Formats: sequence, structure tokens, C-alpha cells
Amino acid sequence: MNNKNKSLFKAIMPWLVVIVLLSSLVPFLNSGKSSEVNYNQFVKIVDQEKVSEITVMPGIYVTSVEGKYQKEEKGKKVSYSFKTNVPQTDEELNSLMQLFQDKSINVKVLDAKSENMLMDAILGLLPYVLLIGAMVFVMRSIGGGGGANAKAFDFGNSRAKLEKDSKTRFSDVAGADEEKEELTELVDFLKNPKKFVNMGAKIPRGVLLVGPPGTGKTLLARAVAGEANVPFYSISGSEFVEMFVGVGAGRVRDMFKKAKQNAPCIIFIDEIDAVGRQRGTGVGGGHDEREQTLNQLLVEMDGFSGNEGIIILAATNRADVLDPALLRPGRFDRQIQVANPDKKARAEILRVHARNKKFAPDVNFDNVAQRTPGFSGAELANVLNEAALLAVRQGHQLITLDDVDEAIDRVIGGPAKKSRKYTERERKLVAYHEAGHAIIGLTLEDANKVQKVTIIPRGQAGGYNLMTPKEETYFQTKTQLKASITGFMGGRVAEEVFFGDVTSGAHNDIEQATRIARLMVTELGMSELGPIKYASGQDAVFLGRDYSSTSNTHSGQVAYEIDQQVRKIIDECYEQCRQIIVAQKDKLVVIADALLEYETLNNEQIESLYNTGQMLEAHSGKIDDDHHKDITFPDAPKTPKPVDLDDDLLDEMK
Repeated sequence: MNNKNKSLFKAIMPWLVVIVLLSSLVPFLNSGKSSEVNYNQFVKIVDQEKVSEITVMPGIYVTSVEGKYQKEEKGKKVSYSFKTNVPQTDEELNSLMQLFQDKSINVKVLDAKSENMLMDAILGLLPYVLLIGAMVFVMRSIGGGGGANAKAFDFGNSRAKLEKDSKTRFSDVAGADEEKEELTELVDFLKNPKKFVNMGAKIPRGVLLVGPPGTGKTLLARAVAGEANVPFYSISGSEFVEMFVGVGAGRVRDMFKKAKQNAPCIIFIDEIDAVGRQRGTGVGGGHDEREQTLNQLLVEMDGFSGNEGIIILAATNRADVLDPALLRPGRFDRQIQVANPDKKARAEILRVHARNKKFAPDVNFDNVAQRTPGFSGAELANVLNEAALLAVRQGHQLITLDDVDEAIDRVIGGPAKKSRKYTERERKLVAYHEAGHAIIGLTLEDANKVQKVTIIPRGQAGGYNLMTPKEETYFQTKTQLKASITGFMGGRVAEEVFFGDVTSGAHNDIEQATRIARLMVTELGMSELGPIKYASGQDAVFLGRDYSSTSNTHSGQVAYEIDQQVRKIIDECYEQCRQIIVAQKDKLVVIADALLEYETLNNEQIESLYNTGQMLEAHSGKIDDDHHKDITFPDAPKTPKPVDLDDDLLDEMK
């Protein structure tokens, strides 16, 4: 017996026991309360006992006689009842009535057709009704226990859930002012459509939220649900697709049918790329179920039958794989890009998530936002949550700047591996390596600024430094990119200058520097080869669609020249880095010695060591601590307009 049969047997067994017990009660339920006696015993009872009442019920073939009498036993009167049947003849009936008359017994004659038949029928059927009801209940319990059997005929029903009483509002969404403005217009149209109609404007049928994971697309949808006083249906794209062809299309039809009955309303489809991928792509052809579901969705959104009053909200982080028919005007008329927040938006998001938390006075959210470039809203929320957990673990009454710094490190690289032991020479190598990065950031004008340095191992790295741009801009100049490469070379050059040797610790630095240099040559036109786009060999093939496309290949001579230009950029940056470190050797030693003593330095402490040679004291996390009165921190760099860096470069710089 396999596990499935064993589970079914265990589920059925208790109900079988109940049915058997009910069956055993049937005879008792059918049996009356009166004791059956024969005719001679009946005559003896009437003759000897004090019968108080007799009921005679003539039938077709027999006459039913019931009676009651009392008998004294042990000083107490006990009531007894009896019942007998006599043949239905005139002689027997006359003899019976004469006996009752002689004993002066009150006789009550009942009509069997009106009195007894109905009651007998009810008492006879009642046990069987109970038995059948128990069996039906058991079968329903067995069918509904696994879920799949109970829903065998509900495949085509919509899985969309009606959102009620959502607590999320637009005030809970920070750093997305333009996105909220677009969605507020939808809510305004649903609440007051007249002013739009008078102007001849039509609200978009569909709005697509596009952006990286964790940027708040679903949060914005929940805010719309909270702001709009209309029905709000939410569903995931994966809930349409089943193994049976046609089920998804049926669910789409049912969803729009329910939505029409409750219009005006909003339908939110999360991760729409699960059902909206391009049709007919891939090496093995298309996916019939998904394509039929997509076809039905296209028809419902903009087909012969209109869906007035229904607005479709959808979210995805893979807009490039969606079918073009889904993105055309009339279906998803509007696309809202929900990008990673800039510095100002990150500070606002941090303040929203800090509402219910207690922070030390030295925690400046503008500075925290400065050292978290490229972080999404979800990652920022995770940073503050990790900081709160660390504060509790350390017994702090307030969340300190050190807690926040450690939380940022945890989100980027995982927890520190303090149990991993270095030799003293290795610790010194790592300290000077990381101090080399810091010196370049503090000295070179356009280099990335080091926000955090530690020589505690984290992940696969022996040390760690967080470098961020001094100012966030939309574009990167050639000078800024070369300064970034110079900053990556700082650790390698410091090893060579102070120890006369190099280690494998600069592996990731060299990788990132080479990537930026090759990007400058092959894609950005920032070399002697001119403004020409060369194939990088990193273009991804999407679902077999691009197998037959011709790539922008180049000759071997051009490949050689590309390598020469990449080498030239790296060499120039390496030499510039060497000159800076040789000139700033004393300050580098001060920072390296502080790293050896404290193991971790933040931006404020690094700048204090660079400018004054003294270590800055940090807040202890105690509410009654007065040290923070003397603590001052440099203000975060002010920019005319905080803007985003190139996403790819930000990911690497993190």
C-alpha cells in the first residue's frame, strides 16, 4: 500500500466507524417504548393490574391495543406500558370491549390512518435519513480534503481576489512622486469621471508598471487599492496558466465577466510576463496554453466587446519579453518606469521605514542614502530592519550609526566572518590594500568616495570597501570613468608600494576596472578608435529569437586594437594611482593603522583621520549617553538635482 492509499484509508476510517454505529442504532430507533406481550399476558394484566388507560387502534387485519398501569415496588409506584395485537374480527373486538367495560377501564379509540401511519413512517425513515446524510458528509469531506478533487469543476473560474480595506496609501510610498501622480490620475478618473469626459479625454485602458525587483511596483498597486473607493481585483500572471489547454483563457473570461458586473473597477495582474511573453518564440516553438491565455487577454482588453470602466494595472521587471500586441495603444496605453531611487528618494524611503524605530542622534538619513547607491526600496527597508535586529542583539536602546553600517554590509555581502583568522602579515596587507582605495577617493577629484572600509572577511572577500560617487549624475564623463578605474587600482598599487609584492586580493578590482575600460572602448567611443560600437560578445540570446540574427562582428586587427586601447587606459590610470599613493604615503599609513586597530571605519571616521589624524568617536547606543553633543559630521554633498548613475556601473561599484 503506497503513501497515497494509506492517507486515504486514514481519512475514511473514522467516518466508516460512525456509519457502522448509526446503522446499529436503527433497530433501537425503530423499536417503540412499549413492551410487547401476547394475548394471554394482556388479559392477565387487564384482569390483575390497575390499568388506568387503554388505547385501541383498529387496523385492516389486526387491532393494536396499548395501555398503561402502575405497580407498587419497594414502596414506590412504577409505571409500565404494554402493547399487543389482536385479530381484527367482530367477535374479538366485542369480547375485548366487554372486558374493558367489566374492569371499568377508560378506552380511547384512535383512527390508525390519521394517527399512527404518519408517525410510524417518520420513525421508520429517520434512521435511514441520518445514515444517508452521514455518508454524503463523508464523501464531501474526502473529496474536499485534498483540494484538487473538490475543485475539479472549478478550473475555468477566475482566481482573482477582491481587495478590501487596504491600509496602504500614497503617503506610504516615498521617492516615487511622478509615478504616484500618474496613478492618482486613474483614481481621480474612477471617482470623478465627468471632468475628463467633458474635456473629451479617455482614461488609459491599461497601465504597465516596469522596473527592477524591489522598486515598489506592487506597493504602488496596493496604494491605488487603498486610495480608490472601487472594487480592486488582484491576481498573479502564473495563476492563469495550467497544464490543460484552454483553462487560462477561461479564467481570463471569467475574471472580466466579474469585473464588468462590478465596473468601474481595477484589475491588477502581478508578474504579467508569466502569461504575456512573446508568442511563437523559442527553439521548440510556442506554449499553447500560455498563448491561448494571452490571446484571450488581448481580446478582453481591446476587442469587439468593450470593457468600459475597467482599468488594468500590471507589473513586470521583464518588459523586453512581452508580446508587442500587449504593449500597443488601446491595451497598455501607458508605461510607468519605476526605477531605483536616487539619493533624495532614498532618504525619503528611509524616513518612511524609520517611523516606528528609535535612532541615535548621529544617524543621518541623508548620509545613509549617500552610501547606498543603486539600492531599491525593498533593500532599504531591509537595511533598517537588519539595523533594528542588530541593535536588539547588541543590547542597544537606540539604533546607532554602526548598526546601520553593519546592516548595509549585510545586505550587500552577508554577515561578517569574524571567526576566520588572519596572520598578522595578512591583516596588514588587507589594511593597506583598503587604505589605498580610501586615499584615491579622498584625493582624486572625480574618483568614487569610500563610504565604508573594513578588514573583516565578508562573503568571499578578505576585506571590503564601499565606494560611491561624490555626486549622482545622469551621465558619466570620460574623466569620471577613468577616475573610477584609478580608484579600483588603489589597493593593488598600495600593496606594491609598501610591500614590494602583490596579492590575489585585487582580483575583483582588476575585473571591474577592465570592464569599465572595455566599455569605454567598445560601446562609449572614448578611445582613439573613435565613436564606433563594437560587439562585446556579451549579447544574450532571448528564447531562440536571435539565433539567426547577424551580430556586429569585427576583424582580428580591430580586436587587437581594442585590446591595445584597453591596456592603454588601464596603464594610464595605474600610473596616476601610483603617483597619488606615493605622495600621500603618510596619510595612508594613518588610515591603515586605524584599520588594524578598529578593523572597520566609516566615511566620517576616514575623513577625520585624513584631515586631522584623529579618530572620531561614535555613539554608544545608550539613551543617557551625552557624547553625541560633541559629535559633528560633515554634511552630505549637495547636488543641484540628485540623479541616477548608469545601472550597470552602479551594480559593479556596489
